[in-house]
Amino acid sequence: MNFSTPVELPSDLPRFTQADELLLMGSCFATNIGALLADARFRLDVNPFGVLYNPLSVSAALRELVTGRLYKEEDLFFFRECWHSPMHHGDFSSPSAEEVLQRINARLQTAHECIHHLNCLMLTFGTAWVYEQKSTGHVVANCHKQPESVFTRRRLSVQEIVSDYTSLFSGLIARNPKLKVILTVSPIRHVRDGMHVNQLSKATLLLAIDQLQASFPEHVFYFPAYELLLDELRDYRFYADDMVHPSPLAVRYVWEKFVQTCLSEDALEIMQESENINKALSHKPFHPESDEYKRFLGQIVLKIDRLNKKYPYLDFKKEKDICRIRLKQ
Repeated sequence: MNFSTPVELPSDLPRFTQADELLLMGSCFATNIGALLADARFRLDVNPFGVLYNPLSVSAALRELVTGRLYKEEDLFFFRECWHSPMHHGDFSSPSAEEVLQRINARLQTAHECIHHLNCLMLTFGTAWVYEQKSTGHVVANCHKQPESVFTRRRLSVQEIVSDYTSLFSGLIARNPKLKVILTVSPIRHVRDGMHVNQLSKATLLLAIDQLQASFPEHVFYFPAYELLLDELRDYRFYADDMVHPSPLAVRYVWEKFVQTCLSEDALEIMQESENINKALSHKPFHPESDEYKRFLGQIVLKIDRLNKKYPYLDFKKEKDICRIRLKQ
């Protein structure tokens, strides 16, 4: 008997290897998948602006990465004894404006250097609701706990999102024809708005993504993270204690589906070999000074060298350094 309704995974999703360059942006679900991709030795950048929830903030951030914008103090504001950027998550905030600018511009520069060489851009949309500053009319990425009276809150239309991303994707693909874009909708429900309002928001995002896929059939794809959690894992045991965020088990389940549909055979082999190396390094010997353990470490180095010879783009410097330090003890 089958006690769930399986979600059909798309068969046309592009497959990637650790040789590819990836950029993940959007909600905290992007952060979760990004951490797992990093563990799998992918070359990637995750949320250079911090967590972003709405599509317009994600697109504005991408445009700033393209232009290589550098932030100045006049781009920040001071509130509750900290300096903040309306385009960035609170992780960048600090009592020192100089520190905020250093954090922001360092991440911007790194992401700008790879934006036109990407193989994959993965964007996770969390909500269609946005907050516009009444004084400027600009959509902010984060309110930083300012009073609601400072903002106008509204829900984006499908056409607004489609129009904005049609322009953005056209420019990105023209400069980088190999670029593949994977869009997802965060399965995290915004329950503060009420379930019906949350569903309207998610439906808006899904309809916009569907139109973008139709407009860019060779470049834009959809991965059903939203459906996997809400349909295939339709049970509160797959949620965290707040009953809103997915549990670590649920994140792992969606990750396994992503691996199944988006990673190449080479990528899977590298993941397995890397896991074996990490397990070997985590082994705690009874006699670390023994010749037997030194031979064991030597075998790990040889395994890394063989893997590097086959896949020269892999970075095992940290692991080799650990082996060398232990061999000298």
